[in-house]
Amino acid sequence: MNPTTSGSGVTTLDKSTLGRIAQIIGSILDVALQPSKMPNIYNALVVKGRHTAGQPFNVTCEVQQLLGNNEAVAMCATDGLTIGMNVIDTGAPLSVPVGGATLG
Repeated sequence: MNPTTSGSGVTTLDKSTLGRIAQIIGSILDVALQPSKMPNIYNALVVKGRHTAGQPFNVTCEVQQLLGNNEAVAMCATDGLTIGMNVIDTGAPLSVPVGGATLG
């Protein structure tokens, strides 16, 4: 299960590009951001791409730092991510759907 954003869900992924991946070290992404479009700390960022087999993937990240490195932490494997990929701000923090089984 991938974390999602609250509210309107997938439609938030249609927002304009916030920046591009500048560096990847394990699950930490350094994102080159546009100064006019700085996200809030703890906002969910999404990187969309395609695996070599052509299957689409989304990697959801959480903003952790906006000073200097502009770091985000990926919530799943970063396999397939490359420097220069577009990063999109969802405009909301991470949230996970909760169902009856979780609530008890």
